[in-house]
Amino acid sequence: MTITEAIKQVRARSDQQLAETTRRPSMFIQTFGCQMNVRESEKLHGLLLEMGYSLSPSEKEADLVVYNTCSVRESAENKVFGKLGYLKAYKAEQPGKIIVLCGCMPQRESVMEEIRRHHSHIDIIFGTYNKHHFPQLLFEHLTHGQPVVELLNEHSQIPEEAFDGQTTRFSPHKAGVTIMHGCDNFCAYCIVPAVRGRERSRPSQDILTEIEALAADGVREVMLLGQNVNSYGRGLSESISFADLLVKINAISEIRRIRFMTSHPKDLSDDLISAIRDSEKVCKHIHLPMQAGSTQVLERMNRGYTKEGYLQLVDRLRAKLPNIAITTDIIVGFPGETEANFEDTLDAAQRANFAGAFTFLYSPREGTPAADFDDEISKEIADARFRRLLDIMNPMQLEYNRQYINKVVEVMTDGKADSSGTGRFTGRTGDNLLVHFESAIEVKPGDCVMVEITECKTFYMKGRVV
Repeated sequence: MTITEAIKQVRARSDQQLAETTRRPSMFIQTFGCQMNVRESEKLHGLLLEMGYSLSPSEKEADLVVYNTCSVRESAENKVFGKLGYLKAYKAEQPGKIIVLCGCMPQRESVMEEIRRHHSHIDIIFGTYNKHHFPQLLFEHLTHGQPVVELLNEHSQIPEEAFDGQTTRFSPHKAGVTIMHGCDNFCAYCIVPAVRGRERSRPSQDILTEIEALAADGVREVMLLGQNVNSYGRGLSESISFADLLVKINAISEIRRIRFMTSHPKDLSDDLISAIRDSEKVCKHIHLPMQAGSTQVLERMNRGYTKEGYLQLVDRLRAKLPNIAITTDIIVGFPGETEANFEDTLDAAQRANFAGAFTFLYSPREGTPAADFDDEISKEIADARFRRLLDIMNPMQLEYNRQYINKVVEVMTDGKADSSGTGRFTGRTGDNLLVHFESAIEVKPGDCVMVEITECKTFYMKGRVV
């Protein structure tokens, strides 16, 4: 059965339920992890709408619950397992409830062992390579009433090529656009290549066509998504780089802002830096994960650059883009990290003068090389180092924000800051700073307004429309 046929069959069941009970079956989707998962959840959401499902406000009330999962850190997996436990009780009260687990977690054998032992109440399981098969899997479960599991180990085709069905957006004016899948870097701590596979880029015309359709539907900001967008184009029959792709998207008139994530430092070329500088719609912000500031640790992580190499890259960025906002990821407590190694990380962070950082305690992932390292850092030492890092990073971020005090910046509005209806709104600057602002006139999501910054906090700023 094709995807289209499965959608029609499930839709017919939903329509029949509506005729018999005056209500459609309802759905609830929760997304864990990265922006790519968010985009894929939007596609699952669109498929379910096409199959006749309505929205539910919670897991407890929904007829069908989807957890789109992440495996990057153990804490994300533990959160999902905890929620699955609650669903077991809900399903005991509502035996017809359908529970769907998809995404990165099912691609890991240890997770599937846990599911077999303790979570047999899950009805449909699929991974990262076949989310477009969801209509067929749902139809099979509805038809036979048995659990359905489909886990693939490689792409048969890029999901965007397999089905051009309905996709909803969780934001009316912003959209994520996946430009590539998978990763070829094999960092020692990272499970992504195991659960997402090797790199595969989408043809540029497919990406441009998708963005043009989004622009025609009111989207003003696109986020280009990939595990390593800097390596976009490798393996395609056309000769194109990520820099070339940015230039092409920059020419789409209705698009106001272009963002992307994530960039691997070892693949950030001078051509790409120039494309960011010369493309007026590309936001002057780059998320450039450093992960560690010690060359010894970086080598063990298999990151492909040194401390000085990373800092030289930062210098090259700022030479061409003096006002670019650079944010980063930093892992604390990687196996074998010495006090001297950690001091190198603090030094590198201060020299890079980041606009912001996501900081993490190292989380071992079974199946990665680092999980077999036998020189684990104690929790006490890792926690203490983590606090020391925050003591440096938070003031650094606040200081970056303070440069905007009494200045006027362009903010793209995301909506009201609260439900009070008092004229307080929220949005982001081009360099991705969160701004809460007051406006005497009504502004809609997607509107760009000029805001005078009046107050700065560590993680956001306040202002008023001028």
